[in-house]
Parts: sequence; structure tokens; C-alpha cells
Amino acid sequence: MLKILVVEDDTNTRKLMCAILKRNGYKTFGAEDGIAALNLMAKQHIDLVVLDLMMPNMDGYELTRQLRLSWENLPILMVTAKQEPNDKKQGFLVGTDDYMTKPVDEEEMVLRIKALLRRAQIASDHKLSVGRVVLDYDVLTVSRDKKVMTLPQKEFYLLFKLLSYPNMIFTRLQLMDEIWGMESETDDHTLNVHINRLRDRFREWPEFEIVTVRGLGYKAVKKA
Repeated sequence: MLKILVVEDDTNTRKLMCAILKRNGYKTFGAEDGIAALNLMAKQHIDLVVLDLMMPNMDGYELTRQLRLSWENLPILMVTAKQEPNDKKQGFLVGTDDYMTKPVDEEEMVLRIKALLRRAQIASDHKLSVGRVVLDYDVLTVSRDKKVMTLPQKEFYLLFKLLSYPNMIFTRLQLMDEIWGMESETDDHTLNVHINRLRDRFREWPEFEIVTVRGLGYKAVKKA
């Protein structure tokens, strides 16, 4: 399930937006300002951020700048009551992917989010291409030319997550929470076994490799 973070200082608005997104099949998290959002993202993988512009402690412009430093390809939707062209221009300059003005049309917001996720390669058809390699989320297959390999579920989810964000470092805790769930008793050994199996399976494939970042976690690197 894709995870969306809603950053909004108004409690009622934040709860409403989360409820709308939940009804549309997303798992949601809420934060009251930019600082709380960054703290949450240090512990929890997020697929897309919806953020307000005018917030205490850290406004939407600065939050977007901070997000871009660590999550270059993270889809960001800025939602604000400010309607001046210069406000929108500034939003795009700091790195937002899309911009909506309040009051927000619920259906339009959901459509924009789906479009952003599509552009981020976490598409509704759940297919991801890396060179000549295609991952099909619905059937858990990895194919290259005429060779098709069906992976065990956890291995596939792990590979799909890493390749969806090439060069992005995921901590071991992030991956275990994302793939096995926060309530799971999965430990480092289980994750290491799955990583090593993936490396063995695709060792001869030139398109990508899974790299260990010592002391941090893992990342997928495109090679071709």
C-alpha cells in the first residue's frame, strides 16, 4: 500500500485530507509542521507528500527544500490558500511537483496524486522498467527480453522498492517496516538473506546492482 504524508498545521484539515486519501486506498500519516514531517520521514518510508505552505516552525517552502536534499525523486504536492502567481512560481522553484490552491476539490486532489505517483514510476499498473528489465508488481515477475522469473513475494517487494528509488539509501529498519510490517519480528538476518538471494539471482544482469551502504542500509544502483 502506498504511503502518503499530509503536512498541515490545521488539525481538522489534516484529518479530512487523510480520511479522503484513506478512502482512495492509501495509507496516510499526518504531521503538524515541517519539523514533525522530517522527524517522521527519518523513521518511515513515504511515497508522496502533500504539504501546506503557511505553517509554524518551518513553512512549506523550506520543508520542500529540505525534502529535496534527501529525497530527490519524492513526489510533492503543495496545497495552499495563497493564489498569487509568484507564490506558485516560488513553490516550483524550491522543488514541488504540483500546486493546488484552497479550497481543494477532493476528486482533483486524488487525480493529481495519482498522476504524480505515475510519474514517480509507482504507477497504477505497478510496472517498473529499468533498461531491458521489467518488474510486474501484480504477478511478482521480473523479465528481461524473453526470460521471465517469478520471485517469492517478499523478495519481489524488496527489489521493487529499491529500484523504484535508484540511488536512494533505505535503512534496514525502513525496509523491514515496509516489506514485513512494523509488527513483524523480522530481524537483520532475514533482511540480509533476502538481499543476498536477490544479488545471486541477478548477479549477471547488467542493468542494476544492490549496494550495501555501510552503517546505513541498502540502495539499488542502475548500471546501464
